[in-house]
Amino acid sequence: MKTIRKKENDFFHGVRIQTEKLLSRRRALKRIRREKQKLKNPVFDWVESFIWAACMVLLINQYLIQAYQIPSGSMIDTLLIRDRIFVNKLVFGPELLPGLWKLPSPIKPKRNDIIIFENPSYISRGPAFDIAQRIIYMLTLSLVDIDRDENGEPKAHFLIKRAAGMGGDRFKLERGDFFIQFSGTESWIAETDYNRQLGKTHRLSRLMPQTDYAALLAAGKAVGYSDIGLRPPQKLLDDASGAQNLRYADYLAYDRARLQVLRGAQPDVERYRTALARYDLGWYVPENHILPLGDNRDNSRDGRYFGSINKNKVLGQGAFIYWPLKRIGGIK
Repeated sequence: MKTIRKKENDFFHGVRIQTEKLLSRRRALKRIRREKQKLKNPVFDWVESFIWAACMVLLINQYLIQAYQIPSGSMIDTLLIRDRIFVNKLVFGPELLPGLWKLPSPIKPKRNDIIIFENPSYISRGPAFDIAQRIIYMLTLSLVDIDRDENGEPKAHFLIKRAAGMGGDRFKLERGDFFIQFSGTESWIAETDYNRQLGKTHRLSRLMPQTDYAALLAAGKAVGYSDIGLRPPQKLLDDASGAQNLRYADYLAYDRARLQVLRGAQPDVERYRTALARYDLGWYVPENHILPLGDNRDNSRDGRYFGSINKNKVLGQGAFIYWPLKRIGGIK
């Protein structure tokens, strides 16, 4: 019995000693950390905290949600100039690094989504500058953009538009209004009528009144006469006189009227026939592509000019307006 009791006492004594050693070691480590913290330069401490915070901001902006500022009026009235918004980067698959290696996603953009993508017309200053610009833009929550043109204005590196056309659609313009021919159908439907049937409430803004089209089309035809070395009829010049005062002109309607004159005068010229066919037959959207359009149709450089974009090029979806305060809310 004494032997058993002695063994128990030895066991508990050993446990107590090991526990005391462990606790002493932990206290010593904490004391060392506290001493090191005291010895730290306050500037280094601040820099370390800033770097950690910056890393978290970059991770959130790159893979989850990114802040953007609206630079132009191409999406009025949905988005206004200088609106600050959050874009959902995760939904369509984020890029692994800024501008490189987009991760796949089972979710694809749908018709009428507000999407962000790289401007197909953007001329890059090199991958190093692009990455630096995007990192600074993310860290400052869109407050600082170092990518500016010769006038000091931010370049349109990224565009925010509405996914108006999907793969298989055909679109055509009639005096600035869009008509859609869906894949597998032969009839055309006005885009506004289609959206109304779906219960979509976003407004497609028009800055050019229909009454101005007479002067605009006359101006286009007059230029067509001049292009082939003929003097335009006087009545055509009189009708076109009001076009000089148009602030927002439908350039595509103007160009179509010009091409009609050129095609009629020189039917054997292939480039006139091909260019005019685009207006008469409409734009075709290839499979797995999107035709992006601005809601402000008379003041938007969009898919009508640079064509459709691949769905895999879509970087995110407009989610929420966070500034100014009076406009806080979801984006539709």
